[in-house]
Amino acid sequence: MLFSSLVFLFFFMPFTLVGYYALRPWRSLQNYFLFFVSLFFYGWGEPEFVLVLLVSITCNWFFGLSLQRNAQSKVIRRVILLATLVLNLGIMYYFKYHTFTLTVLSQWVNVSHIPRIALPIGISFFTFQALSYVLDVFMGKVEAQKNPLDVGLYVALFPQLIAGPILRYETIAQQIHHRKETVADFSHGVVRFIVGLSKKVLLANQFALVSEEAVRLAQKNAISSSAAWVGAIAYGFQILFDFSGYSDMAIGLGKMFGFHFPENFDSPYISKSVSEFWRRWHISLGSWFREYVYFPLGGSRVTNQGRLYFNLLVVWALTGIWHGANWTFILWGLFYFVLISLEKAIGFEKLQQREDWIGRFFSAIGHGYTLIMVLIGWVVFRASTLLEASQYLQTMFHLGLLKGLQPDALRLLGENRIFFVIAFLACLPWLQWRRSCIRAYQGIKGVVLTLAIVAMFFISIVYLVKGSYNPFIYFNF
Repeated sequence: MLFSSLVFLFFFMPFTLVGYYALRPWRSLQNYFLFFVSLFFYGWGEPEFVLVLLVSITCNWFFGLSLQRNAQSKVIRRVILLATLVLNLGIMYYFKYHTFTLTVLSQWVNVSHIPRIALPIGISFFTFQALSYVLDVFMGKVEAQKNPLDVGLYVALFPQLIAGPILRYETIAQQIHHRKETVADFSHGVVRFIVGLSKKVLLANQFALVSEEAVRLAQKNAISSSAAWVGAIAYGFQILFDFSGYSDMAIGLGKMFGFHFPENFDSPYISKSVSEFWRRWHISLGSWFREYVYFPLGGSRVTNQGRLYFNLLVVWALTGIWHGANWTFILWGLFYFVLISLEKAIGFEKLQQREDWIGRFFSAIGHGYTLIMVLIGWVVFRASTLLEASQYLQTMFHLGLLKGLQPDALRLLGENRIFFVIAFLACLPWLQWRRSCIRAYQGIKGVVLTLAIVAMFFISIVYLVKGSYNPFIYFNF
């Protein structure tokens, strides 16, 4: 079920809110209600995979409880941790990577049968959340939950179940039974949800049409270099507003039920280095890998520079693999490993902080360099094959680019000029600027913002009623 669907907006969400607040005097009943409606939400499109989710919840609840009961035995705890990793990563491997692995092996050995395995939606997200619960218990950060339904609520809570943000258990453990619902949080949640819905419906969906047209033209070898760049930029906008829009809706929904989820995006396209970009993009995934992979490996505090780059290689290879079973994702992850390693090697961000001409030079080129590298990465990320990515990049960097904007690029820009302008403005850090920019307009601020939010909601509904194109990129992960 999509957040940006009429069924969710006018049936599921109202029913869930009414049912939840009708049970307000009883926190446990509220939690049970949220858990079961979350299972219904997940099973709406593919009910057969609810069993996979329930197996993950049950097994990880058992592992967490076993770790706590064997707190004095390091050997048993390590065996339980190993079993946790094998089960969770094994389930994820089977559904997400098994077919890919057999396809690769078939090029070298005879493979009698390559099964076509359907991918449970959001499996990477709920698997990492389940792992976070057991790992936090193992590291002694939290107590194990005795009630499996409490673990189930954490893993399956519908706002963030299928596309994040990825919640680390220690950040939300207390909220399961001790959160507070307030009118302020609820109203902020509604506004945040509408902003996310508008990003998704009014921007991401429109840019999806532009980027897909560019890809179709490229496949026919009928696109100019400048139009290829327009298509790449459109995909950059699409994936930002698709994913950050979903995160906004998830965070807003969480606030309506008293939960406070961590932020997942922080104006990533204003970054002046690739390292900064990844501190601002998909923050919850980066936090997960830092906490459970990078730091245990030694992080950046190792004395050997070779070990530092090895740690980065592991994290970025896993980041690429996490996104999907395709060589393009692996190359995409390694591409960022190379860029971030080079930035660390030359001290790119430290050079930008210098107060002399060197600092001004690196600051001046930082933003442009970062955006170009990110767009190259998005071309690889969205391509079906390495060959397709290579051909598209060759078109982008063809000498024909020196001719300037060609007719096909002008057409794509002209037909969508309003959306490109709005997208550019929406990439700016308005939340950080809000207080200083509109402090003088406190009297009318509330009225203007309310009217703007209401208008955004109704325009989004009109687009949905019209049946506009409505994919979600990160549902594939």
